[in-house]
Amino acid sequence: EVQLQASGGGSVQAGGSLRLSCVASGYGFDDYPIGWFRQAPGKEREAVSCFSRTDGTTYYRGSVKGRFRISSDSAKKTVYLQMTSLKPEDTAEYYCSTALITGGTCTYRLDEWGQGTLVTVSS
Repeated sequence: EVQLQASGGGSVQAGGSLRLSCVASGYGFDDYPIGWFRQAPGKEREAVSCFSRTDGTTYYRGSVKGRFRISSDSAKKTVYLQMTSLKPEDTAEYYCSTALITGGTCTYRLDEWGQGTLVTVSS
C-alpha cells in the first residue's frame, strides 16, 4: 500500500498563497486517484480536490474552484495543491489520501490518515 505524507502548510494572511505537497512512498502511487482533504476544528473532514493520473479526472469542491489547483509529478511521486486567494474559511488541517472519484464527487478510499499539514489563514 502506498504511504502518503503531506507538507507545506503554514500561516498566511487572507489573499495569500501556499503550495502543499503530498509525497508518496512504497508501491501503488498510480493505482488510485490522490485527493486532498481537510478538517477544520469541530467540522467533518471534506474533500478539497482530487486527481486521477489514469484519466485526468479532476475534482474541486465548489468553494475552492478557481483558487486551488491540483497537479502531479509522477517522476517525484508527488501531488501538489497550489492554493491562492486564501480565505479564513480555508483554515484547516490538510491531508492527502488515496481517493475515489465517482459521479462528480470525491471521497477517501480508506479511512486511514497520516499526519496532516496545518493551514491557518488570518483575516
